[in-house]
Amino acid sequence: MADEGKVAIITGAGSGIGRASALALARAGYRVVLVGRRAEPLQEAAAEAKGAKTLVVTGDVSKSADVAKVFAETVAAFGRVDVVFNNAGIFPPKSLFEDITEETWTSVVGINLTGAFFVAQQAFRVMKAQSPQGGRIINNGSISAQAPRPNSAPYTATKHAMTGLTKSLSLDGRKYNIACGQIDIGNAATPLMAAIQTTGALQANGQTMVEPAMDVNDVADAVVYMAGLPLSANVQYMTVMATAMPLVGRG
Repeated sequence: MADEGKVAIITGAGSGIGRASALALARAGYRVVLVGRRAEPLQEAAAEAKGAKTLVVTGDVSKSADVAKVFAETVAAFGRVDVVFNNAGIFPPKSLFEDITEETWTSVVGINLTGAFFVAQQAFRVMKAQSPQGGRIINNGSISAQAPRPNSAPYTATKHAMTGLTKSLSLDGRKYNIACGQIDIGNAATPLMAAIQTTGALQANGQTMVEPAMDVNDVADAVVYMAGLPLSANVQYMTVMATAMPLVGRG
């Protein structure tokens, strides 16, 4: 169980991994702040966290003013921030590299990378100033931080960049007792990943193959584990994936 008063912010909390993680953290005793662009799915998730203290804040992580609002409302409601799951991200339709549009590239970088930066920066500011000082940031790197899928350059580039951001946050956060780790997630059974279990996914050899997926709650349990460590310990990198998915040798 979380210590009394611990507060967790989850971005992209309206669906998929974010929603499952928010609910798992709520069950573990955290006061949970659910962040996303659309109010309705966030409110549905908050209602599902029966008995937990929750706060719904709408906002677009690619906009610094929205992210500042998230942290201001959290501190106003709960007094501090202990854990941030930097999870919000988009995966655009696959496209040949030479056909990727400027709009697609800018959109993916804006949410997946710039958004993660804005969230982490606000977390630093709050965690540095609060008493007791410190906290934990968990970045969703995705297994695309390790090896790409075909025709996924914008997403893969942002997830490789997330690894660099994680390293910088880990180093720069030490003096403030801020820990930062990265979870690389593969093939969780969410609506976003449903196609890999039915029509299949394009492989590096040009074939299309149906891939196994794990229960999304297994990912949420891993996030809760990372969140629950004392600040004197850190999971720097964790990979959680369906056992039989084709990660090793991919790319």
